[in-house]
Amino acid sequence: MKIFLIISLSLFSFFSMAATEDEIAIFSGRVSRINFKADLMRIKINFGNVKYLNSKDKVEFFDERDSNKRCKAYVVGKSNEYILFKVPSINFCKTKVFLSVGAYLKFFSVDLLNNIKMGKSLIDILLKKRLALSGKLRREQKDLDSFIEKVNSVNARYQILRDKLEAEWRDNIATLEEDKTTSLRNYKDLERRIEDLDMKLERYRIEDKNLKTDRWALDPRLYYKK
Repeated sequence: MKIFLIISLSLFSFFSMAATEDEIAIFSGRVSRINFKADLMRIKINFGNVKYLNSKDKVEFFDERDSNKRCKAYVVGKSNEYILFKVPSINFCKTKVFLSVGAYLKFFSVDLLNNIKMGKSLIDILLKKRLALSGKLRREQKDLDSFIEKVNSVNARYQILRDKLEAEWRDNIATLEEDKTTSLRNYKDLERRIEDLDMKLERYRIEDKNLKTDRWALDPRLYYKK
């Protein structure tokens, strides 16, 4: 009994998954134009997975009256809003499915299902790559954040050194200014003392002779001392 129950649940799960997969291969649209002579039918559609429907893909379509009565068609071309189908024996097909401009139809495509499965596999690969790149991005972001912290640390350290050097510079300049003031004061004092000495030397200067040589005004040859 337990074995039968397990088998029943497994089959139910399998068919449920299959039904879910089939649903993604079903889409709908309205007939916007039909060319019975050329076996062509244009359908206005609005579903996001149209990008997985390629040229020459096979589809089956039916109306809501009976999903078992289906016709086959092949994709000829598509745009974001329309799909152009080639419908072999379209005149026979209209005996099973109501074909008219404005008719609402449903479509099923094994090719669409397979393409979507391939797309999912590709998405899984891309997601794994994105996950790996996101991890690298976080590491790089962490490095960038630590870089900013390191730069701030270096700036702070050199700011301290700069403040210290600037303080030493101010002290040295102040010392030089004091030395300059002292030297200037000493210079002025020595200059004043020399001027005093010069004045005293001039005051106490001794002439070599007391008499000076002079000449008689009327006789330029006559000189005498007086």
